[in-house]
Amino acid sequence: MHPGDFKHQFPIQLRFIDIDKLGHVNNAVYHSYFEMARVAYFDDLLGDRVDWKAKGMILAKALVDFKIPVRLSDKITCYTKVSRIGTKSFDLSNLLVKAGPEGQELIAAEAVYTIVCMNYETQQTIVIPDNWLEAIRAFEGM
Repeated sequence: MHPGDFKHQFPIQLRFIDIDKLGHVNNAVYHSYFEMARVAYFDDLLGDRVDWKAKGMILAKALVDFKIPVRLSDKITCYTKVSRIGTKSFDLSNLLVKAGPEGQELIAAEAVYTIVCMNYETQQTIVIPDNWLEAIRAFEGM
């Protein structure tokens, strides 16, 4: 994966509380960064087209590959894209990058999350709603 493969980016503000005893962002915090970017992605793409009380998404699988440490002084951005669409689920790919010494983007972590569409009222999985698919495909050029 490369940042140029993504259309959606979200700047992450590092907090002192994110840093562990070794002086870098704790690995558990990366999931929070990816979650913030995921929420921003769907807010930007779907806006108010989702009744989050009735239908939504649940996280089914999370894979993170840590590349280089992130420190408190780093400037980081999270890139997000839908990389696979199934019937009831899809995969979101993420890149967490930090600015290098010459302004280049250095990949700090890569992640893939499997998201399942859900009817919260019936507690059953559902087919990805058509309006969600249309918005994703239009944005991603799929």
